[in-house]
Amino acid sequence: MTATPETDHIRIFDTTLRDGEQSPGASMTLEEKLQIAEILDDMGVDIIEAGFPIASNGDFEAVGEIAKRSKNSVIAGLARAIHADIDRCGEAVKHAGKGRIHTFVSTSPIHLKFQMNKTEDQVMEIITDTVTRSRNLIDDVEWSAMDATRTPIDYLCRCVEAAIKCGATTINLPDTVGYATPDEYKAMFEDIRERVPNSDQAIFSVHCHDDLGLAVANSLAGVAGGARQIECTINGLGERAGNAALEEIVMAIRTRGDVLQYATQIDPQFMVRASKMVAGASGFAVQYNKAIVGKNAFAHESGIHQDGMLKNAETYEIMRPEDVGVKATSLVMGKHSGRHAFRDKLRELGFELGDNALQDAFRRFKELADRKKHVYDEDIEALVEDEITILGESTKVIALTVIAGTGGPQKAILTMDVNGQHITKEATGDGPVDATFNAIKAIVPHEATLSLYQVHAVTEGTDAQAEVSVRLEAEGRIATGKGADTDTLVASARAYVSAMNKLALRQQTDNPGALQAV
Repeated sequence: MTATPETDHIRIFDTTLRDGEQSPGASMTLEEKLQIAEILDDMGVDIIEAGFPIASNGDFEAVGEIAKRSKNSVIAGLARAIHADIDRCGEAVKHAGKGRIHTFVSTSPIHLKFQMNKTEDQVMEIITDTVTRSRNLIDDVEWSAMDATRTPIDYLCRCVEAAIKCGATTINLPDTVGYATPDEYKAMFEDIRERVPNSDQAIFSVHCHDDLGLAVANSLAGVAGGARQIECTINGLGERAGNAALEEIVMAIRTRGDVLQYATQIDPQFMVRASKMVAGASGFAVQYNKAIVGKNAFAHESGIHQDGMLKNAETYEIMRPEDVGVKATSLVMGKHSGRHAFRDKLRELGFELGDNALQDAFRRFKELADRKKHVYDEDIEALVEDEITILGESTKVIALTVIAGTGGPQKAILTMDVNGQHITKEATGDGPVDATFNAIKAIVPHEATLSLYQVHAVTEGTDAQAEVSVRLEAEGRIATGKGADTDTLVASARAYVSAMNKLALRQQTDNPGALQAV
C-alpha cells in the first residue's frame, strides 16, 4: 500500500543490526550484516540503523561498508551523548547517499539518579551540546529520550523543545523498558506535540520493547498519537523480550487499512526471506507460531478450519501467504541438476552468490542430493545460509568420524582447517556430541562454555537436514553459531566452530566500555 492523499506515510526504521544484535548471543559477522542490510534496502526500509560505530572496529567497519553500499535507505549509526561517539558515528555514515546520526541520553528520574548521576539541568546542557555537535556534522539528526515513558511530561517537553531547537530532525520517544500501555503511549505523543511550540519542525518516532507483549500495539498507538516513524526489527529481535516486529507492524497497517489510515513503502514479499536470514545470522530460531513469518502462521490442522479453507481461504486467513513471501514446499532439484539450474533456483530463493561461493554451495548441494532422496527449497536455503556463514572463517570442519553406541565412552576423530593447516585429533566424551566438541577443543584450546545447544529438522523425514544452533560464552561475551547437514553431528561441529569463530572475532574487536540501549 502506498501513501495517498487519504493516508499518511509511515517511515520504517529498522534497527535489527543495532538493537537486534544486542540480544545476548546474536552477534553477526560483517558478511551477514551486509546481506541483511541489502535485503532491508531492497524491501523498502526507509532508515537502516546499521550499528553502533564506537562499540568496536568491527561495528565501525560494518556501518561504513553498509553506508557505501546503500541504494535507497538512509543509513543511521547510534551514538551516546559523548563527543567521541558522535564524531565516530559521523565518520562511519559519511559515505552514505543519505546518512543519519542517532544520539540519545536518559531523561527519566530513575536513570538520572542511578545511571547518570546527573540533574535535569545538566542533562539539558548535554542535549544542547550533543545535538548541536551532531547537526554540525550532518543534516539528518535523530535524538532519543531514553526511558521517555517514565519521564515526567513537563521535563520531557523541555528536552524535546531543546533538541529540536538545536537541529534534531527526528524525535524518538522510546518505551525503553516496555512499561507503557497503548492509551498512555498515544496520550504522551499527543501531549508532547501539542505543548512543544516547535514540534512541527521534526518527525516523531516510536521505539517499543516487548516486555509486556505490547510492543506492536504501543507502536501503532504512538502513530495514532502523531508519530510518523516506527522503529522495529525483523522477527522482533532485540534486548530482553525484544522489539516491535517489523513484519507485524507492516502487515497490520496493510491488512487493516480500513482503520489504520497509514501506508509504508515496504514490499512484504521480502518478509519471509528476511526473517530466515536474520534467524540464521543471529542463531535465534523463529517460533513456529510467530505471526506473519512463523512456520505455522498459515497452517491449518483443525478439520473445521480445513473444510473452510478448501471452500474459501478467506474463511480463516486474513492475509495471503504469498503476500509475505511464503511458498509451498516443492520438490525442486536432484543429483542430476546442473550448475545453471542451481544458480537459477538460488535466484528464485533470493540468493545471489559470487563464483567461489556458488562453487562451494553447488558442491555441497550435489553431496546433499546423493544422500537425500528429496531436495526441497528449505534444504537449499539451509545449505546456502550455512555456506554464507562459514565464508571467511579461519577455522573450518574438514572431516568427522564418530564411534558411538551403548558401550561407551564415545569417540570422535576430527580434522579441521586452522588458518590453512589441517589438524586431526581424537577425543572421547559422554555421548557423540560431547566427544565431537571435545575434539574441537583439542584442536583449538579455549575456555568458552556451552550455554545453548538446539537441533531441529529442516524438513520432514529421517533423511532431513539437521539445523543446529550453538551458543558459547567467554569473558562476558556471547556468540551463536549455526550449522546444517543431514548428519546431525557434522551440523553440530559446524555450529560449534561457527560460534567459536564469532567469539574469537568479538574478543579481538570489542570495546567493552561502549554500553548502549534505547
